[in-house]
Amino acid sequence: MKREGPMNGEKDALLQKYDLYGCFQCGKCTGGCPVSLKSDLNIRRLMIEVVLRDNLGPTFRGEEIWDCTTCKTCTLRCPRGLEPMDLLIGLRTLLVEEGHIPKTAIDALESAYKYGNPWNAAKNKRSDWAQELALKVLPQGDQSTNLYFVCCTAAYDTRLQNVARCLVQCLRQIEYDFATLGDEEICCGSEIRRMGEEGLFEMLREGNIESLKKYHIRSIVATSPHCYNTIKNDYAVDDLEVRHYTQVLAEAIGGKNPFSGEMKKIITYHDPCFLGKQNRIFDEPRHILKSIPGVTFVDFDRSRENSLCCEGGGGRMWVEASDQGPRLAETRIQDAVEMGVDILATACPFCLLTFEDAVKTTGNEERLRVMDITEILVEAFSE
Repeated sequence: MKREGPMNGEKDALLQKYDLYGCFQCGKCTGGCPVSLKSDLNIRRLMIEVVLRDNLGPTFRGEEIWDCTTCKTCTLRCPRGLEPMDLLIGLRTLLVEEGHIPKTAIDALESAYKYGNPWNAAKNKRSDWAQELALKVLPQGDQSTNLYFVCCTAAYDTRLQNVARCLVQCLRQIEYDFATLGDEEICCGSEIRRMGEEGLFEMLREGNIESLKKYHIRSIVATSPHCYNTIKNDYAVDDLEVRHYTQVLAEAIGGKNPFSGEMKKIITYHDPCFLGKQNRIFDEPRHILKSIPGVTFVDFDRSRENSLCCEGGGGRMWVEASDQGPRLAETRIQDAVEMGVDILATACPFCLLTFEDAVKTTGNEERLRVMDITEILVEAFSE
């Protein structure tokens, strides 16, 4: 007798878990999907095929299932309150169990398991970015109930290490007491879960929660919206305040900017999906930028809830897209250039990397700078 594969054996569980019989195929999910116009990915079709097909394997083993950035637009637009994005993550989980997963994703997952980060970087190099900063480090006996959760990408990527250092300067400027986990910090698991490796995600989640309890952490400030979203919503730890750094800085600024100096630049801001769409943090980043003397702030037409995804989430930093045509980050850069801005600001490590690459591929290196909000603040009060 032929053994039933996990993809087919889990069909009933998928139907119940994601309430797929409740989908009436209105198409709002696919209509709002930022990659649907240039990819074969069609979340509406996936939902109905789970319902109708007996043999799911050939349908869901296509490369396009890895095109999803988990921006969550499909879920936010669903009039029935269903969760198409979570269904897609669930399908990826089944593919991981079957071994049908891109090699680059396998490398990232194995690295997260071995080294606590998806970048194949040594554990004992995680805090190298902070050399000479004299940070408080909890495992070294320093004390603070406020944890700065740095993020794997900000800790290891040479470009983004500057963002981490700038955030340290900003936190010190507002006299915010904090400490880090140093080399003991491990991946939050955000992209691990969204690539479908639920077991590894749970291992990372448990490890981080153990550290939070061990060092009596009451509050976390995160560099990355992905870390912020996962620790706040996927961990759901009681009596733990989790904030993105823009919330902390905006609160400190209040009605007056404590950062001296000015910057006579035209700046626009890109809403990261995991910060804006998924957590409704829209005003704080804008308040920070508008508070800088000399700045002229202009918004994208596609902003806030309608912000265009950069294509950096959902594991896409490690999985090449199967789609054709210009990347969404390149479209975003062209929009910024046409607006005549000097700086495209963002508050997400993945957005910054995808946009800086897009500036180069579109030939706009002399016309536009891509900067994190922390870098803008430091440059402003350093002048």
